[in-house]
Amino acid sequence: MSARNADQEHDMPSVLITGGTSGIGAAASTALAAKGYRVFAASRTEPVEPLGDGIDWVAMDVCDDESVDKAVTQVIASCGSLDALVCCAGFGIFGSIEEVSMENSDRQMDTNLGGTLRAIKAVLPHMREAQKGRIALVGSIGGRAPIPFQAHYSASKAAVEAIAGALFNEVRPYGVQVSLIEPGDINTPFNAAMDWEEGNTSHYEERIRRCEAVIRESLPKAPGPQVVADAIVKALTATRPRFRYTIGPDSFLMPFGKRFFTDGLVLRFIRDHFKV
Repeated sequence: MSARNADQEHDMPSVLITGGTSGIGAAASTALAAKGYRVFAASRTEPVEPLGDGIDWVAMDVCDDESVDKAVTQVIASCGSLDALVCCAGFGIFGSIEEVSMENSDRQMDTNLGGTLRAIKAVLPHMREAQKGRIALVGSIGGRAPIPFQAHYSASKAAVEAIAGALFNEVRPYGVQVSLIEPGDINTPFNAAMDWEEGNTSHYEERIRRCEAVIRESLPKAPGPQVVADAIVKALTATRPRFRYTIGPDSFLMPFGKRFFTDGLVLRFIRDHFKV
């Protein structure tokens, strides 16, 4: 809970962060609070550990329209306005396109894409009326370089990128600025929480396990969530924020490869990298 008094909080810029109590969202919550923001960290369940100074928890299930609307209403009632939205909530599933159930596929898209859309739709009327606001959507390099056996996650992040680009132009006349945060490999609890579908009965078992091993071995070498939080801070505080903030060497190299190499060569590189 915040330790600041009511007058201080009234003068502070406010930000709502979906998925704001774990991983990238938690790092962003801490970083933005340190920059003087009044942070509303949203998640389905209240965190066991107390949040830091300047951070308030708000209940939100991004897959439920009523829950999202209620959370945004609560934030507006608390501080009178909302200056920024950061969409971090999401998860990943791991398995082949053929064998991942449609139920899990729908759940993946409804959380990562649907949750982003619900949050945007809930905050935009307030930002449009105020003629100002910042929106930062957390995508992934997987949105531009689809990962084998993570097709559903990659597709959800490609959709988030498309939403960010369209939204950028839709809301620009209203003083609302939109940025896409595009990390590569990041070492967070997200990966431990990934839905690793059982592969021991899969027709793709051997290749799934090789791909999984590459991912698991690379994560300890990846940067932590703070580097993504730093990019989110830039997107919300820069006088002229960029549309895209790429984080990590893989996120920088992929656009270069797509520009100078054929699709076939890029897909071969991805295939060889993940040993599938």
